[in-house]
Amino acid sequence: MSSPRRRIETDVMKLLMSDYEVTLVNDNMQEFYVRFHGPSDTPFAGGIWKVHVELPDQYPYKSPSIGFMNKIFHPNIDELSGSVCLDVINQTWSPMFDMINIFEVFLPQLLRYPNPTDPLNGEAAAMLMREAAGYELKVKEYVSRYATKEAADYSTEESSSDDDMSSVESFSDDDDAPGLEL
Repeated sequence: MSSPRRRIETDVMKLLMSDYEVTLVNDNMQEFYVRFHGPSDTPFAGGIWKVHVELPDQYPYKSPSIGFMNKIFHPNIDELSGSVCLDVINQTWSPMFDMINIFEVFLPQLLRYPNPTDPLNGEAAAMLMREAAGYELKVKEYVSRYATKEAADYSTEESSSDDDMSSVESFSDDDDAPGLEL
């Protein structure tokens, strides 16, 4: 099946040729890191995150797995694993989307418009709904502590595994992680 392979190469090349800093893992186009900057008009402005991306063999017919490597305080991103709860990636993925869409549209939109009614981080969701100003302050605190260039550089694979990233398959009952709020 050469079509998915060609599409992977095309999408990754587009990303490599864009303004994003992309680092391939072992020269593999199906696993890489992208340096992602917080949108300027949000409390995430100035933040730099290292985002781990894995493309399945069936990409673009199957969605990529996306995970933040350094900490971020957001209702739809798991603080411990970095897993992203985003419908367009997890449920409504279409082969019409590509990697550029994820980094130029989907993730910036997620940071601009969090959905506290479908949280992965219950504390962030509750704070956003009850005390928006406090939520914004905590986001900015996390940005200054965990979303620096140094923190993104320091974030390594040791804090992540396949089960940590967002994908439909990652929601299994096999691993009950202690300390996770539901």
